[in-house]
Amino acid sequence: MENEATTNLQYDQALGSCRKVFLDKSRDYGTSWRALRTISVADQIYIKAQRIRTIQEKGSQRIGDSIASEFSGIANYSIIGLIQLGLRRDALEEIGLEEVAGLYDIHAAEARALMLDKNHDYGEAWRGMSQESFADLILAKVLRIRQILANEGRTVSSEGIGPNFSDIFNYSLFALVLIAEGRHKG
Repeated sequence: MENEATTNLQYDQALGSCRKVFLDKSRDYGTSWRALRTISVADQIYIKAQRIRTIQEKGSQRIGDSIASEFSGIANYSIIGLIQLGLRRDALEEIGLEEVAGLYDIHAAEARALMLDKNHDYGEAWRGMSQESFADLILAKVLRIRQILANEGRTVSSEGIGPNFSDIFNYSLFALVLIAEGRHKG
């Protein structure tokens, strides 16, 4: 039970940090991300995950954005993907800050519930994973999303696009928790 309480607190702290960045950027840019189609959201996640992987492999970086900030960006693009899936595709209108915060919270709560269910069944196996695995799993999930899109959204026996975005969100938050603990490079 103590591990669960610790995980919930750490997860919520990572979530709060990502949410703050999301809402701050929404104040600056509005919801310009409404112009992004699902493939573009997936590609933004791909770029960030590939950058993390490249930094891991090279052991150095030239741009100042940290690995932690990239995981935060991946989490927020995952939420954007989930929000976009629930909104009309042809509606590019601006969404007010209060409404977008509400949409963020709804999708983050759904992803958190998924995390709790999986943690129950997997026993927090993520705590023993490498940061490299988080980057690789995120890339694999992006490739799944791309394939589902190539299949015009149809799947035979697999989860759809939304659950993949939720998993990406959770992997990102797990990585942020382990960075905050000092167990992974930030």
